[in-house]
Amino acid sequence: MSVRILVVDDEESICEILKYNLEKDGYEVDTAYSAEEALSLDISCYSLLIVDIMMDKLSGFDLLRKIKNNASTQKIPVMFCSALSEEDDIVMGLNKGSDDYITKPFNINVVLARVRTVLRRAHVSDNISHQIDRGHYEPDITYKSLRIDRNEKQCYIAGQPVALTRNEFDILLFFLEHRNRIHSREEILKKVWPNEVVTTRAVDVNIARLRRKLGEYGSHITTRLGFGYGFKEEV
Repeated sequence: MSVRILVVDDEESICEILKYNLEKDGYEVDTAYSAEEALSLDISCYSLLIVDIMMDKLSGFDLLRKIKNNASTQKIPVMFCSALSEEDDIVMGLNKGSDDYITKPFNINVVLARVRTVLRRAHVSDNISHQIDRGHYEPDITYKSLRIDRNEKQCYIAGQPVALTRNEFDILLFFLEHRNRIHSREEILKKVWPNEVVTTRAVDVNIARLRRKLGEYGSHITTRLGFGYGFKEEV
């Protein structure tokens, strides 16, 4: 059975762009030009909704609330797709319960990749190319708008991907799994480079690069002189 997606946006051109490209990727796609129109449909038959926020009368936030307050639809993932692109807007959208947040203008290839990720997290499969192994699914690890997708091996900040090397990713994942603790360089070496002969300098270099790439979250990677490094929630 194919995955069905509903696109809800009051801009017809956005609906058509998403519909065309999602159908090319193998999905069945319907569109609605308002939240009211979307609510007139049988939302329970969809595997995912992609929803604009700023619409007349009922907003995307209103639609999300109605979906999550209905027992028959509350587990259906919802992605926001909005021109509201400030970090506070993105954080608000995620905090209200959306499963992802795409900003306009968007790159369609990024949209398609994130649709696959949301469907994978929601344990949705289709018979085209999006099969998942439920037994190996690992939930995301998050801190505020910082998110690690352990299945996709990708880091996101406020919904935007952060380009990390394998070692940087493994260090951050280790820190977030054991936050508010200080780990010695030797402990980090054993975790990230278990079968390699690497000096402790490699830890320092990778953490310095990781701090720069994490922007505002870089300061959460703390140093205790003589002891090591860790991720502290409150700085």
